[in-house]
Amino acid sequence: MRRTAEQEKLSSLAVPTFDVVSEVDRQELRNAVDQANREASTRFDFKGTDSTIEQTDEELVLHSSTEDRLRALHQVLEEKLVKRQVSLKALNPGKIEEAAKGRARQRIAIQAGISADKAKQINRIIKDLGLKGVSSQTQGEQVRVSGKKRDDLQAVIQELKSRDDLGIPLQFTNFRD
Repeated sequence: MRRTAEQEKLSSLAVPTFDVVSEVDRQELRNAVDQANREASTRFDFKGTDSTIEQTDEELVLHSSTEDRLRALHQVLEEKLVKRQVSLKALNPGKIEEAAKGRARQRIAIQAGISADKAKQINRIIKDLGLKGVSSQTQGEQVRVSGKKRDDLQAVIQELKSRDDLGIPLQFTNFRD
């Protein structure tokens, strides 16, 4: 099928773009929590400790009889998350606190989305790269990056992947040429 002159003009105006997002695969997270709970219920060193992990949309809550068992439960959870390829950067563990009847409890916040501060930091990194024709803007909880050349956008992705100081897991979606 031949393209009309108008379609040619529109395609030449299209600029390659992609979105930088920070998401957590909720299904894999739930599976990891279920596996960790199952292991805690069957392992000998957890017998009688009543160690459990509860999951809500925003956080995980770990319960156990002592701080020592709580740390071991946290380690089991991390192992299950790594096996299921859920980034540990998505978890923000709180302090271990005293719960009822001398038990220990820890809340772990689930970080999803890019906060305004992190978005500013990502925009600054992109700007500091100094790539001609590459721009970025914050759109809600994501950052849209656009540029004239596909290679420049791939350089931005490589730079953001190499940054460990952001402290959040990043994914790159909606890559359009």
